[in-house]
Amino acid sequence: MKKYIVTLTKDERKTLRTLASKGNHKSQKILNALILLGCDEGEYQIKRSTNEEIALILNISMRKIDRVKERFVSEGIEVALNGRKRNRTYDKKADGDFEAHLIALSCSEPPEGFARWSLRLLANKVVELEYIDSISHEMVRRILKKTKLSPGNKKVG
Repeated sequence: MKKYIVTLTKDERKTLRTLASKGNHKSQKILNALILLGCDEGEYQIKRSTNEEIALILNISMRKIDRVKERFVSEGIEVALNGRKRNRTYDKKADGDFEAHLIALSCSEPPEGFARWSLRLLANKVVELEYIDSISHEMVRRILKKTKLSPGNKKVG
């Protein structure tokens, strides 16, 4: 495993000490600040703690310490404290047109042999009618919940 050496400036140490001792911050942010303070090998550190000591005192894994040190060295103090920003974006599969079709279908008569629409029946029917490529019964539930509809809540008619 690569060895990452944390070297903090005087201002960074002051900021981390303030963050760890005052204010209202997320626990992981405080933990990361304490890790960085303990691992510092800069000129302003009085006594550097080993990773084993830090892990024992903070009750965390050695791997967490290594990850925080790696993020600090490669991406900076802000990423080391807060983690990376997530940039996952997903296209919305169900648009308003599809939702309208689903609601109309759920208000219609259920298929032959069924007393009411189930979520799975609705999911299978909208795929069969090619309103959408694929959809889970859970997504059907969420859409109907938004509209305050429930399949089989009242008798149709």
